[in-house]
Amino acid sequence: MMAGRADGCPCEYERRKVTHTVRHRGELVVIDHVPAEVCDICGDVLLDPQTVRRLERLLESRREPAGTVPLYEYV
Repeated sequence: MMAGRADGCPCEYERRKVTHTVRHRGELVVIDHVPAEVCDICGDVLLDPQTVRRLERLLESRREPAGTVPLYEYV
């Protein structure tokens, strides 16, 4: 897949698994192994609509997390 971004990067994407971080209902949520298209040049990340819907369902399900991670604040 090839596209162009406003910053001039020609964006050459490849399929990878990424770690997606989002704030949901005031909580920081980290979801690992999310399929995405990632630009090898600028690092732009694209999620397809099906993946976004699955992430939304996961967040709404309030399942127990697979683990926890330390959270540090930059002050």
